[in-house]
Amino acid sequence: MTTEKTGAGRFRRWLIVFLILVAVIALILWILRACAPQKPTPPQPPPPPAKQSADCPDVEVVVIPGTWESSAKDDPFNPRANPKSLMLRVSSALGKKYSANRARIYTIPYTAEFRNPTNLGDRQADYDVSRRQGYMRTAGHITAVNKRCPLTTFVVMGFSQGAVIAGDVASNIGNDRGVLEEKDEHLVLGVGLIADGRRVADQQNNIGPNPPGVGAEVALGVFGHLVPGITMNGARDGGFGSLRDRVSGICAPGDLICDSPTIRNPLGAVGQLVNASRNPIHAMYATPKYWSLNGATATQWMYAWAVGLINGAPHPEHF
Repeated sequence: MTTEKTGAGRFRRWLIVFLILVAVIALILWILRACAPQKPTPPQPPPPPAKQSADCPDVEVVVIPGTWESSAKDDPFNPRANPKSLMLRVSSALGKKYSANRARIYTIPYTAEFRNPTNLGDRQADYDVSRRQGYMRTAGHITAVNKRCPLTTFVVMGFSQGAVIAGDVASNIGNDRGVLEEKDEHLVLGVGLIADGRRVADQQNNIGPNPPGVGAEVALGVFGHLVPGITMNGARDGGFGSLRDRVSGICAPGDLICDSPTIRNPLGAVGQLVNASRNPIHAMYATPKYWSLNGATATQWMYAWAVGLINGAPHPEHF
């Protein structure tokens, strides 16, 4: 009997010690958690407003002309720098179809030049200067419109040098590198590129013929800064990111601006590319001679594509 009582007492004592230890450990863990630095809760983006200003369009159509088709001082709402501008065929038709409240057409005014460094008499602006100005004005305009009109959606389109700029803007938006905040990427309804100098065949929706070459800047990307004033940036880092399925590219087979083979002589290629921007293929996207789809020219296709996007765009409320 004494032995049994002694054993029971010893068990109770060990049980009490064990429970005390568990309580002490639990208390220590609670103190450690309470004293540990707390991770700040990331701020939640404010909900989008229900309405926007009455002077905000439902859709902002941003048009970027090609080389020699714009000027830094051109009127973005009534561009006159080059009456034969390829993009005017699209933008003017859209302007006639829609009121500015439904779809406001804004043509980016920029230098739009390409100096040939192999020609000492060429006094044009360097490609780098022209392209940078076009990019900054395009990105700045989209950012400004979004800030003032947070419910406005965007359709962006460009040709040649303008397609490079439009594609670069789209790439940065789709890869969260600015222009629009990540929460606003859905506001880009579509991006249309005709003869994109940074074209890579599998990075966008290829409309009509899909030639095997790449954009001139990709073909010459290995040379980078070798030719002063004409930086060949290669393929876009990350492609178009989250916008990939909303980017449509048009490239006529044999157009060296968007369908270039690998080029091994950069100095000789510069003159070749300058001439390519004047060659019949690159200059005739408004005709079905070198590119067509079901009988439509590139500009006709781009117009119909934009109409489809605008017709399907939301109708925000205004105050």
